[in-house]
Amino acid sequence: MEFLLPFLIGILFSASLYLILHRHFFKLILGLILFSLATNLFLFVIGRLTRGGSAIIGQDENVAVEPFADPVPQALLLTAIVIGFGIQSFTIVLIKRVYQSFGTTDLDDMNTTDQIEEHH
Repeated sequence: MEFLLPFLIGILFSASLYLILHRHFFKLILGLILFSLATNLFLFVIGRLTRGGSAIIGQDENVAVEPFADPVPQALLLTAIVIGFGIQSFTIVLIKRVYQSFGTTDLDDMNTTDQIEEHH
């Protein structure tokens, strides 16, 4: 199973890049979300997949018993997931507001929104 994870990570990165290169705002945001998920999975795999115990040192022991899972990548990933959820919530509201303001989520159609008409 572990040998399939690098291929899965590569597929996720490729799919996210494909979505990011689209000119549709929703697909762009979806690609960024998929990119963050692929990055989280990559960092999780780098942190060693073990079926060992936790890295807690017992009362009678001087060092942790090998193999143990490294807790730092797991803590960082939990933080990244929470921050990612907040950003995803914000982007969903942003997409809704853009659609209400401009009537479209296509980036090509929104390229004229920054032109200001001067009134004399």
